[in-house]
Amino acid sequence: MSRRWLLLYVVLYMALLYAPIALLPIFAFNDGQVIAFPLQGFSTRWFEGLWTNRTLHSALWNSLVVAVISSVLAVVLGICAARASARYAFRGQGAVMGMIMVPLVLPEIIVGVSVLIVVNTVLGLPLGLWAVIAAHVLICTPFAVAVLSGAFQSLDPAMEEAARDLGETPWGAFRTVTLPLVAPGIVASLLICFTISLDEFIIAFFLTGASPTLPVYIWGLLRFPADLPIVMALGTLLVLASIVLLTMAEIFRRRGAARAGRKDSGGFL
Repeated sequence: MSRRWLLLYVVLYMALLYAPIALLPIFAFNDGQVIAFPLQGFSTRWFEGLWTNRTLHSALWNSLVVAVISSVLAVVLGICAARASARYAFRGQGAVMGMIMVPLVLPEIIVGVSVLIVVNTVLGLPLGLWAVIAAHVLICTPFAVAVLSGAFQSLDPAMEEAARDLGETPWGAFRTVTLPLVAPGIVASLLICFTISLDEFIIAFFLTGASPTLPVYIWGLLRFPADLPIVMALGTLLVLASIVLLTMAEIFRRRGAARAGRKDSGGFL
């Protein structure tokens, strides 16, 4: 009897989680402008309209620039923090790592408002993509640290020490021995940070100014009922892109776990 209740719970949970997402492609291929049943026919015109919308292209480019720069910076900072945590013991280590991970539990609206006050009021600088990049680095770094910490902790320090005994410099030993071993974790953290930055809306809404990112542009479209099918088509593509990126991140994460010889305790998928 308990197994039936568990199965019912799983079915209801999956339906609640994925049913709204499943409606996106259904209405994206609907010929009518009204988001309601019954459907009025099959059409790809909403997807075709995405290719001729220059404002959409500009917002997409802004999102890609922000996502690429912020994910690279977050992973670089994550590599430094994860290596320091795994290789060295220093006073206040737990407090320092805890402060780095704080953005994981902070509401994004708090981060957005805080960065807005610092940039606009304290520093007196104009809003723009650089402010979004700074805030996205702040929220993405903990995710990079979480992924990379496992990669660094699974490595045997003797391997790098052996390279140094053979004449390598500290940087040379890190570059030729450690970096290739943690490369799958680096790629996985890059993909995760890129996905988080690309999809983030609340912080970007506060900080983009006159250069909206793609989520902010989608929010603007919601004010016009006639553009809702375009939002559905765009949302369908974004969901597919997110699934592909997260799947690739999980593949690299598991490959890194297998290369390091540690037991896979579960991941993102």
